[in-house]
Amino acid sequence: MPDTPPAVGRKRDHSRDSDILRATLDVLVETSYADLTIEKVATRAGAGRGAIYRRWTSKDDLILAAIACTDRSDLDSDRLPDTGTLRTDLFAMLDPDWLGGTERRLRILTSITAMLSRTPDAATAVTRAIVDPSVAAYRHLIQRAVNRREFPMPADLDALAQVIPSMAAHRALFLQQPVDLAFFASLIDGILLPALANPKT
Repeated sequence: MPDTPPAVGRKRDHSRDSDILRATLDVLVETSYADLTIEKVATRAGAGRGAIYRRWTSKDDLILAAIACTDRSDLDSDRLPDTGTLRTDLFAMLDPDWLGGTERRLRILTSITAMLSRTPDAATAVTRAIVDPSVAAYRHLIQRAVNRREFPMPADLDALAQVIPSMAAHRALFLQQPVDLAFFASLIDGILLPALANPKT
């Protein structure tokens, strides 16, 4: 009698991933980290609980995946603005609609803060998803400004590239205050550009 081939499980439908991750953020906005459940996300996405658990083992994993998959293609080096000056490049790079706008973004980031208080090990993944893409973009813009001799080469380019993204993340995640245009302007004009113009002070 020929061997019976092993049963093959249902193939994962990757096309549903984006629907589930979008639903995760929607539920975070409508409820909170404490109130988000796999069941609520499944209902919102029109998916089965099993389909979600096959992809992500916990709601923390699901939230981190949703944040990591937000579209940051605007921060790709080949899509960054090139206006001729660093200051206008920096302002042109700001995306007020990231995560759906100021109020939605603040609610999502507030929930991430709650998650971090319970799962500190998630900080690395949050940093990778939220801070690191911005740091890379700022480093690219600053280096380009140095290359066109708009500013001298700073003593520590990597540290300067981290200033705005790190302070913005601290304000949003820990102070739970909006990261708006006025806040960015204070960092750009009050810290970053003076530090580049006067590297020895």
